[in-house]
Amino acid sequence: MKKGKIAILTGGGDCPGINAVIRAVAKKAILKHGWEVIGIADGYDGIINEHYRKLSYDDVSGIISLGGTILGTSNKANPYRVPVQKDGELAFEDRSSAAITTIKNMGIDCLVCIGGDGTLYISNSLSKDGIPVIGVPKTIDNDIRGTDITFGFDSAVYIATEGIDRIRTTAQSHHRVMIVEVMGRTAGWIALHSGIASGAEIVLIPEIPYDIDIIVAEVDKRNKKGRRFTIIVVAEGAKPKGGDVAVQRIIKDSPEQVRLGGIGFMLGSQIEKMTGIETRTVVMGHLQRGGGPTPFDRVLGTRLGTRAVDMIQTERYGYMVGVKGNSLVDVPLKEVGKGPRHIALDDPLIQSARSVGTCFGDC
Repeated sequence: MKKGKIAILTGGGDCPGINAVIRAVAKKAILKHGWEVIGIADGYDGIINEHYRKLSYDDVSGIISLGGTILGTSNKANPYRVPVQKDGELAFEDRSSAAITTIKNMGIDCLVCIGGDGTLYISNSLSKDGIPVIGVPKTIDNDIRGTDITFGFDSAVYIATEGIDRIRTTAQSHHRVMIVEVMGRTAGWIALHSGIASGAEIVLIPEIPYDIDIIVAEVDKRNKKGRRFTIIVVAEGAKPKGGDVAVQRIIKDSPEQVRLGGIGFMLGSQIEKMTGIETRTVVMGHLQRGGGPTPFDRVLGTRLGTRAVDMIQTERYGYMVGVKGNSLVDVPLKEVGKGPRHIALDDPLIQSARSVGTCFGDC
């Protein structure tokens, strides 16, 4: 593509490092190729409602350290499933034809979609409907298929680890069990990495259902040895053996209606009742999404963004930029849409954690 016009959108939850990607895509497109760059507002909502603007070099300068996204985002907008009210009831309409017409009328040669599995699932649908698309993997949860890591994950782990470190001092002082609930949806990547990094005694992840009796036994054992505090890191999607996840609320007009949360408080109540030890719960929540990205995520975002431009140049449409080891690879968008990437039970990190005494609530 010699002389062209591209558009960028950011969908799903906000995430440290998005602006680093926007900057990398736009700057390389402008400086190396002389392309025009369009920024679409608020994810797919900007396509549905035709909200977009031209991005200049100055618009994307000085944003690599900024958190959030200068374009705005939405975790509800989906042109194939737009919520509407019909006779006082919530219903959904397929407005993809109008959205595709809008994209074509913009005269763009490629749409760069920066997002998680939901955003990229929609981008795959657009690709199948004839829109040239390139995907860039974004999520703090690190659960996108086809890539070893996503930008935003390192920043979230850093924030979670710092929070757990601070909780440890108060746990030691008051001889309490302290539970820290972290994000991750149905995958335990944040809990596993932050739990190991902070030296948490118990780490509970969705991939390994826990036994409350084993957790209580571990707390009692530590107490009898004179270690009168315990740090438990629990992923929001963790669940007991034979039980189910804790659901915080249901959002009916969202593509992902179930919002997980509350497992930390449920677990804390059980532990305090069974051990008699005061137990407190801290939910890290959206703190893990906020603020500027770590240096690692700024570098990764730059690598992914510049590679996306190379893929546009070679018309490698219908693919996502992925990471395998130290290399960047092209991943078919249809692979990304097969569901989240979970932690394998034989993952070396789990084995390392077990070897230093970390309890996963299963043995």
